[in-house]
This record gives sequence, structure tokens and C-alpha cells, in this order.
Amino acid sequence: MAKSAEVKLAIFGRAGVGKSESTYRHQATIDDEVVSMEILDTAGQEDTIQREGHIRWGEGFVLVYDITDRGSFEEVLPLKNILDEVKKPKNVTLILVGNKADLDHSRQVSTEEGEKLATELACAFYECSACTGEGNISEMFYELCREVRRRRMVQGKTRRRSSTTHVKQAINKMLTKISS
Repeated sequence: MAKSAEVKLAIFGRAGVGKSESTYRHQATIDDEVVSMEILDTAGQEDTIQREGHIRWGEGFVLVYDITDRGSFEEVLPLKNILDEVKKPKNVTLILVGNKADLDHSRQVSTEEGEKLATELACAFYECSACTGEGNISEMFYELCREVRRRRMVQGKTRRRSSTTHVKQAINKMLTKISS
């Protein structure tokens, strides 16, 4: 029987599908594991206080921009900086998505620029169209879930290792006190 996991994902940027904040639930089998995704589409409507709450809530993030709107692309890096500030000291798990790929004739941001920014952000990059479904949107979310799962495993190992270190330190202190 497949294990089950829950992942909280948040979408930030001005190029979302909705006009108002919405939460979606989606269940999928990813690498033989049943994953329940709770996806918050902020629709670019959040104020500073809301945004911080959404960032604290989320485990994985989709930073989305509109390929026909250079301004939305230029908002990505400041958004990433906010994510880093709120989530510190953890590394933020995210993907970069250029939306509205069906409007290539109105493109203001090249695919190469998106790829370059994704390299700078050390994350995966996708172009898609939420309107037409172009770009395998499901796979983007699945890859983000995989990355959240990898980070959880690494953080779990780190936590165990650090708690073992704390126990060793406490025992050493006790032994030092006993022998003095």
C-alpha cells in the first residue's frame, strides 16, 4: 500500500489564473506515494501581512510571471528575497513558472531570460499556459512536491543528527561534573 503525504504549496505572482485568492486540493500518486496537495493561489492580491502568513504556511512555492508582462517578471527576484527573509534560515523550495505561453506573439520575456533567472534562483523552470493547459502543468506541481519531500528528508536527518549531538554534549557535561 502506498504511503500518504500532505504538501502545502503557494502560488505567488501577478500571472496567476484567478482574480482572487483561492485554495485548491488535489491528490495524486507521485513516485508510488499518495500526495495530498493543498494549493493556495494568492492571485497577486496579498498585502504584506497576508503575504507573510502565506509564506509561513507554505512548504513549496510557485513564483509565476506573465511572459507578456516584463513588470511581472521583474517582481520575481524581490518576491524570492521576501520568501528568504520570512523562511530563514531554511532554504526555500520553489519553482519558477512563465505563464501565458499561448500568447507567444505578445512575449516580452524570452525563455532564455526565464531559464537564466531560474539558474540564479537555483530552481526548476517551466513555461506553460494555465488557459490552454500547455506545458504539462501537473508535472510542475509534482516536481515541486518531490523537492519538498527531499528537503523534508534532509531536514529530518539533520534534526536527528543535531539532537544526537546535543545528547552527547549533555552526557559529556555530566561526566565532566561527576569526575571533578
